[in-house]
Amino acid sequence: MVAQWSKLDGAAILVDGCGVGMYSTEFVKRYSPHVYAMDIELERVAEARDGTPNAVVSTAEHLPYPDNTFDTVYSHEVIEHVADDRAAALEMVRVTRPGGRIVIFCPNRWYPFETHGHYWRGAYHFGNTPLINYLPDVLRNRLAPHVRAYTKRGLLRLFDGTPTRVLHHRRVYGGYDNIIARLGRPAEVIRNLLYRLEGTPLDTFGLSHFLVVEKRAR
Repeated sequence: MVAQWSKLDGAAILVDGCGVGMYSTEFVKRYSPHVYAMDIELERVAEARDGTPNAVVSTAEHLPYPDNTFDTVYSHEVIEHVADDRAAALEMVRVTRPGGRIVIFCPNRWYPFETHGHYWRGAYHFGNTPLINYLPDVLRNRLAPHVRAYTKRGLLRLFDGTPTRVLHHRRVYGGYDNIIARLGRPAEVIRNLLYRLEGTPLDTFGLSHFLVVEKRAR
């Protein structure tokens, strides 16, 4: 999907929130030597540098790159964790070249499970928690203060007033690899059925948003 909706071959690419470099390293191997990456955690950046030499420590709200630098900015399940998601979105727009594209995956508020765990009585509980994201914000944010989940409107609002246009938006279902490893073929069949829901009204309940915005010339 990323290759379909963005420029990768020989492009200047930024992986915004690279972690240990899983995506940035693949971009280097498959598409371009001009791949840059950043993450807030020093240990992860050190590991990412094995495959992405241009990885640096930075926050998403203050990217260490000049204006209009990248053809593609890629953010995979990151913006929901940053301190200021609007500032992070503005920074992605700033460093993208006119005509360049920003590709974002982030959690969908209407997915039936909160996949980042929850807090209860001061203790964190790891795992998938059902229906938390269906609660009003005041309750939902007490149970999951460590992560955001977005409606389509809320996600697009991050780019209000910026020189961008939405090229593509859909909701996608996950790979569910861990479940398939445990349950085998029945879980694989269910996953394939869920993939068939993408692009239909039932993708409202997909795991993540897939958003592509293009930067316009002012």
